[in-house]
Amino acid sequence: MIPTLFGVMFITFMITQFVPGGPVERMMAQIEGHGVGGEAVSGTTGAIYQGDTGLDQERLAQLRKLYGFDQPPLKRFFSMMGKYLVFDFGESYYHHQSVVSLVISKLPVSMSLGLWSFFIVYLTCIPLGIAKAVRDGSRFDVVTSSIIMVGYAIPGFVLGIVLIVLFGGGSFWSIFPLRGLVSDNWHQLGLMAKILDYLWHMVLPVTASTVSSLAVMTLLTKNSFLEEIRKQYVITARAKGLSEKQVLYKHVFRNAIIPIITGFPGSFITAFFTGSLLIETIFSLDGMGLLAYQSVMNRDYPVVLGTLYFFTIIGLISRLLSDLSYVMVDPRISFERIQ
Repeated sequence: MIPTLFGVMFITFMITQFVPGGPVERMMAQIEGHGVGGEAVSGTTGAIYQGDTGLDQERLAQLRKLYGFDQPPLKRFFSMMGKYLVFDFGESYYHHQSVVSLVISKLPVSMSLGLWSFFIVYLTCIPLGIAKAVRDGSRFDVVTSSIIMVGYAIPGFVLGIVLIVLFGGGSFWSIFPLRGLVSDNWHQLGLMAKILDYLWHMVLPVTASTVSSLAVMTLLTKNSFLEEIRKQYVITARAKGLSEKQVLYKHVFRNAIIPIITGFPGSFITAFFTGSLLIETIFSLDGMGLLAYQSVMNRDYPVVLGTLYFFTIIGLISRLLSDLSYVMVDPRISFERIQ
């Protein structure tokens, strides 16, 4: 995990050194465009700029020092990693506030989308996948497979636009709100009204971000159960006179659920921090996806590198938990060397 984290940060940091239009260049363009020490006037023949047309070397050196670009790249990298080890991510160039407080302010949107999508996917796909495995080849199996594959083929942002047109007052029915997580008068509502208002706002964005994920988990569950149902121990259990329900839930279930359960810890952790730029833009949600896009476009390196460091750690921990859960749920797997 440590060399992976170090490698990800080093590669990304070096890429940022060669990307044109960094923070120093953007500040120079902004200062020159606004005419520091001069003014812009409009005449009958067009705009005529009067004043300074550039920055002297002293002011340019001050800008480089302000953004930390007066040091060699390797020195800046190791200095940055030293601060990141204690989770000191610095201050955003663009938003002018600490990266930590900025991320915390955006997390409610990402957590809402991620957690609701996570629970809906797992609570829907596992029962549906089991039912499809038991009824493999039936009309129910064919119809449900067709429906979820159509949903899988539709991109989330396209589905979001369709939902807005149909149910958000676009051209047909104005049923669901389109902006934010809650209404403007949310603080004036009672407890139950607040809960209902929040859930009402989440219907369309959660639907748009969840539908395409249903197919993968459903088919994974179905195939896992089908593989176990066809094994010899199931035939033996049936020969002993056990009912289909006993065979399914007492023997098949605990073996077939292993590939699904092992991905549960990682999916649950990453659900807190997922962000979708297109979904957030369509439904006017100010979350991590929009923050990431704005940070890249504005060359806001503290936000880009700080969030990358934090989310890389989260991703590596989730992978570790997935590996450990294999050992916990399946006694046949061991990481110890067999002598």
